[in-house]
Amino acid sequence: MRDNTGGNSMKLWYRQPADEWVEALPVGNGRLGGMVHGGVKRETIALNEETLWSGTKRGAEREEPLRYLEESRRLIFEERYSEAQAVIEEHMLGPAGNAFQAMGDLELTMSHPSLAKEYRRELDLRTGVCRTEYMSGDARITREVFVSAVDQVMVVRLEADRPGAIGFEASLTSRLQYRIEKSGVDRLILSGAAPSLLDHEQERTEDTVVYEEDKGIRFQIHLKAIPEGGVVEAHGGRLEVKRADAVTLLLTAATSFNGFDRDPVLDGLDPRPRCDQWLQKAASAGYVELRNLHIADFSSYFDRVTLELDAPDRDGIPTDERIAAVSGGQTDERLAELFFQFGRYLMISSSRPGTQATTLQGIWNNMTKPPWSCNYTVNINTQMNYWPAEVCNLAEFHEPLFDLLGDLRVAGARMAEAYYGCRGWASHHNVDLWRNTSPSQGSASWAFWPMGGVWLCQHLWEHYAYGCDEEFLRDTAYPIMKEAALFCLDYLVEDGQGNLVSVPSTSPENTFIAPDGQRSAVGMSSTMDIALMRELFGNCAEAARILNVDADFRVTLQEALERLLPFQIGRHGQLQEWYRDFEEAEPGHRHTAHLYPLHPGNLITVRGTPELAKAARASLDRRRVYEGEDTIGWCYSWNISLYARLEDAETAHSYLTKLLGNPFPNLFNAHRHPKITFYPLTIEANFGASAGIAELLLQSHAGELHLLPALPKAWPSGRIGGIRARGGYELDLEWSDGKLTHAVIRAARTGRCQVRTSVPIRGEDQSQDQDWNWEPIEEGVIAFEAEAGRSYLICRVGERAEVEPSR
Repeated sequence: MRDNTGGNSMKLWYRQPADEWVEALPVGNGRLGGMVHGGVKRETIALNEETLWSGTKRGAEREEPLRYLEESRRLIFEERYSEAQAVIEEHMLGPAGNAFQAMGDLELTMSHPSLAKEYRRELDLRTGVCRTEYMSGDARITREVFVSAVDQVMVVRLEADRPGAIGFEASLTSRLQYRIEKSGVDRLILSGAAPSLLDHEQERTEDTVVYEEDKGIRFQIHLKAIPEGGVVEAHGGRLEVKRADAVTLLLTAATSFNGFDRDPVLDGLDPRPRCDQWLQKAASAGYVELRNLHIADFSSYFDRVTLELDAPDRDGIPTDERIAAVSGGQTDERLAELFFQFGRYLMISSSRPGTQATTLQGIWNNMTKPPWSCNYTVNINTQMNYWPAEVCNLAEFHEPLFDLLGDLRVAGARMAEAYYGCRGWASHHNVDLWRNTSPSQGSASWAFWPMGGVWLCQHLWEHYAYGCDEEFLRDTAYPIMKEAALFCLDYLVEDGQGNLVSVPSTSPENTFIAPDGQRSAVGMSSTMDIALMRELFGNCAEAARILNVDADFRVTLQEALERLLPFQIGRHGQLQEWYRDFEEAEPGHRHTAHLYPLHPGNLITVRGTPELAKAARASLDRRRVYEGEDTIGWCYSWNISLYARLEDAETAHSYLTKLLGNPFPNLFNAHRHPKITFYPLTIEANFGASAGIAELLLQSHAGELHLLPALPKAWPSGRIGGIRARGGYELDLEWSDGKLTHAVIRAARTGRCQVRTSVPIRGEDQSQDQDWNWEPIEEGVIAFEAEAGRSYLICRVGERAEVEPSR
């Protein structure tokens, strides 16, 4: 087994500093983030704090939309779709949301010359430590940067192999309104304020960024220098260090944010005492202890899962050169291995229990007005951010999303009543720190979609499905799911033919050609609406059964389920996206929302619903034929999992290869889009790819563990350890020449386990252990009663397969 703890195997590395922010290396502890440029004469570390957003707590919801709901429904039933869309866009859309803010920069100007030799910049994914090293004159300079979740500080360490060789000036700056003060001879404090109002993309005003005295989030950044040898002095807005052998810089930050429903000025928290406490504690610990505690914490999560592909070693080539080579047509399967683990690294760094959920850019942003507000876009992007959480053994890092759902349950209840007169709660696609749930301004094709909360509820069920934690199901998941289901029950209306339909309905961001030739986004019961509600109703009913509650509600859900429209197959053999087989305005559209029941849902499976799976395949292949320029990173990422569910390993792998040739040099996904003049960072493709790679190697959505369901030919041999499956299982898999050779299944609960594998398991190989029995179900499928706390081994011996339990 290859050692993933040393060398370059789990490192991103480069021969030059970052020229741009999107080339810098990300560090973070879920709350505090940094982008390290690795400069020689001048180092810049861009800073973020998770709760620094524009705006303030929201006021009351608009009352006007509810008055137009019935009119829009009438027009849709009369098939006057474009008119219904006009009503929605004029009367039923809410205000724009707010934006995640760039907090500031830590800048170090070194006293040594600009010329450097033997330069290397790297990020160790296993330890979460970013390191820059070079020769300046006769001194070797090293800098290390990490953000400790244990001690809530960013640590910057500067060392030299020659005494007295460290000298620099440190300063703090921000794009926001701020002032700098000194605190003693070794500390700076930046105090600032976020804007209370930003304009939105459709409306450019004279004052696009507005600050108001009594509104907006306040924040502070504290920086302390601890030299070893030499001296430190505070001059104006900078710290100056001279003739030091080594220096430790400690940086922390906090804001006045005190909850989405509290005013950050009138009811805000004071950031100063929290920063004081964190700095004092970290300073007393010392650098060695801070580093050791950070690495022990970070690696304890990262080391849960290992992936090793037996492919040519490219670790000696810088990461940016490897990406360029793949983009140019070369193969580098080990880059997929690194990409998989980079997604896990990003989750550990940006979504810790107790923090905010990851935004479109994780926890990293360098703009006051970032693309798409760097918010929570819940018609695919936020969900994709959390696809790897369970399967990639980072279940507790899912918790910030559940906390977000808890807030939306409150804010979305007010919106559901005001906009639709419905019980329960709902959310549209554009969520921010202040838990905006109303439809934002813009085209109804993306702004008007009240199913965002329903999709998010899938994550609650998935967390239960993987962990089988009934306490979580009872106390957290079921109450949120039930209230989302209540909204759906109230939102559905009779269609006059005995069916319940969702009206108005959209398929996120896509449009169709109506019979009158008009292009429209608004209709009734899109396939995604049907799939989401079928899944939610089914999951709620099953949760109520497990918890032995709400018997009458279970009956109501079942009755509604039976009256939802079925999935339909269209004239191209495709899974229809809308309730009628409309002509598609963009047959190659980037969104594949109607394929939700294939993935991430499980209502369509290869063996359970073969005709629908064939139709889903036809939809995907049709998208490929017409694939447009805006089919980009996150689309590739989703396609990996969609084709994996269809057990088409080679097409799935082709999209992974496209993705690996697409990112910025730091492996962040580049959102390359013909309508955008620059390529913004969006992080969901990184997370989605990690989940997609896992989907190629293990699937558990169809009531069984399917081992190596879509193994690419490019990965003939390899191994993965610590991967999780629904039902409370953790697995280690090893394969050679395209066939499984070894599998260990660890059970966290007692219950029936069914396994599908490429290994031809035979009944005569039954274990001699008399207290354990398994049965062959069909060719390549076995089932057995797993016992909590035990491990089960499947291994290949020559041409035979042996299966046995181990304690």
